[in-house]
Amino acid sequence: MSLQWEGEEQDRQAAITAAAQRDVFLEHAVGDLIVIANEFSEIHVLRVETRNGSRLMIESPKSGQWITLDPLELESLTWQSTATFSAMIGNPFGPLIQEDSA
Repeated sequence: MSLQWEGEEQDRQAAITAAAQRDVFLEHAVGDLIVIANEFSEIHVLRVETRNGSRLMIESPKSGQWITLDPLELESLTWQSTATFSAMIGNPFGPLIQEDSA
């Protein structure tokens, strides 16, 4: 008898796809890895080249979560107030705004 959950296969496939995509980004890394840490968190930052230009790859080694951001997405961080970041921290591991799945 094995325990399974609804959506387990979809989660497994998404994890495999994300891992392969991460590996492709890492193959195109430029420059040195930057590690930023304090008593609460550690992140790794790396510039990666894509066919559409440079992106910043930000990864949390503790959680395994990562994202790549293009220059406009990075600039949009400067448009935010501290309340936006507080709201994001208040909902860890989840999006601030839910995306439509349609």
